[in-house]
Amino acid sequence: MEFLDFAGEHLPFILEGVPVTLGLWILAISFGFVFGLVLAWCRIYAPTPLYLLATGYIEIFRGTPMLVQMFFIYLGLPEVGIVLDPFTSAVVAIGLNTSAYQAEYFRAALLSVPQGQMQAARAMGMGQTQALIHVILPQALRRVLPQWSNEAILELKFTSIAFAIGVSEITARAEQVGYRTFEFFDVFLLVALVYLVLTGVVAEVLQWVERRVHVPGVTTTGAAAG
Repeated sequence: MEFLDFAGEHLPFILEGVPVTLGLWILAISFGFVFGLVLAWCRIYAPTPLYLLATGYIEIFRGTPMLVQMFFIYLGLPEVGIVLDPFTSAVVAIGLNTSAYQAEYFRAALLSVPQGQMQAARAMGMGQTQALIHVILPQALRRVLPQWSNEAILELKFTSIAFAIGVSEITARAEQVGYRTFEFFDVFLLVALVYLVLTGVVAEVLQWVERRVHVPGVTTTGAAAG
């Protein structure tokens, strides 16, 4: 009963951070999607210099903590004249980080499409880019959706670290309530429930999308179902 009273009093304030959290997540995951596709292309089709650059980028961003990357962007870049506000810094950091992971998902999905389809498209007169966009990519995106959905949900939870550089999202507001009331158990239990609801809704939406684009007789890895 005490928890319900606590939630009724402080939940509205915490929920004011939901639009910030969702905005941060949508911008970062969208940036990661587009840049991840570019990186995947570089890893498969680009000349060696671009391949090496993309590979180095992926290894760096997958091999260092996102929080360190966020501090570097927000606190380190101003020393070389690049100043970003906290929200933009968080979007850039999360977007750059997730692009490295998404790139590997996309690369695996692109490689899972039989090579004969690219050859057939080229034989029909398509250029490599046309074949990639119109023949290979639509199939790869269907196949990658389950893995990509996991990444999207993970990044929604990772938006919580943006509180460390002053972004007023859900976790930052919960921390403010905790320091005002010293009821840290209740406030972080409450914010955990908020994240649980958000991730549950996103998971349901992504599962609906997966069902909509599913091709009968094809598994999530793209192999023919037995």
